[in-house]
Amino acid sequence: MAVLVIAEHDNAALKPSTLNAITAGAQLGEVHVLVAGSGASAVADAAKQVAGVAKVLVADDAAYKNGLAEAVTPLVVGLAANYDAVVATATAVGKNLLPRVAALLDVQQISEAVKIVDKDTFVRPIYAGNALATVKSSDAKKVITVRATAFDVAAATGGSAAVETVSATPAADKTSYVGAELSKSERPELTAARIVISGGRGMQNGENFHMLEEIADKLGGAVGASRAAVDAGFVPNDYQVGQTGKIVAPDLYIAVGISGAIQHLAGMKDSKVIVAINKDEEAPIFQIADYGLVADLFKAVPELKAELDKA
Repeated sequence: MAVLVIAEHDNAALKPSTLNAITAGAQLGEVHVLVAGSGASAVADAAKQVAGVAKVLVADDAAYKNGLAEAVTPLVVGLAANYDAVVATATAVGKNLLPRVAALLDVQQISEAVKIVDKDTFVRPIYAGNALATVKSSDAKKVITVRATAFDVAAATGGSAAVETVSATPAADKTSYVGAELSKSERPELTAARIVISGGRGMQNGENFHMLEEIADKLGGAVGASRAAVDAGFVPNDYQVGQTGKIVAPDLYIAVGISGAIQHLAGMKDSKVIVAINKDEEAPIFQIADYGLVADLFKAVPELKAELDKA
């Protein structure tokens, strides 16, 4: 069984989530990685070194520079004839691209798989992650997005895949790239961070998030937030962790002033160690926390920072 994994990148570096997709793809068969971009030779070089990758397909064209799903879809659909499965990570890129591919191939997409049982059977979360459904697909060709946190990261070195150039496939000229507003931070990207400290409605305002940022900087972690905090305007949307935000599974997740609504838990409950700080001892977050502190966050967080300053 041959599997085509879609590489996510910025034309300069391979995104870490692609390594999770490669691990998932390897459970289905021989993995080939598609790098569609413009001037993305560095990405192809990185992809060919990933352990478990047999071949890297490079489509280098100006049309793919900005990774528009409308431009990349015809390319993937054309290549899909040679593969039994197409796999991407369930990020914004994968969620935008693969439904289009599945529609044109006339197959049902399998979304956010967290386990691959066999070539036809998959496990995926439903009801905001409160239940797992085992689904079996009879489609001859599978189109699958996988939840990165459910699969190990493939080794970035150790491979020696062949590199093959593929021709660009013309797309309907109905979409154009206008621009992007990107937030930049010296902290690690939220979904790739080993430590995440998140704040909720209990933070009261955006200024108070500076307390969490100071701790994140001390620990080399990222800052997240609940939807309530984002909707209140405390922090930008890209901080949001949860069912409608980002799915994270760091080594350590610190939830500060977060009650623990199921939508938030769906995005972080797979974290290895969960620490909760909340003044409400009945808060649902304590039901999944490994360590819980019932305290006023405005007292507990400064004390935590003071201890870290001593370390």
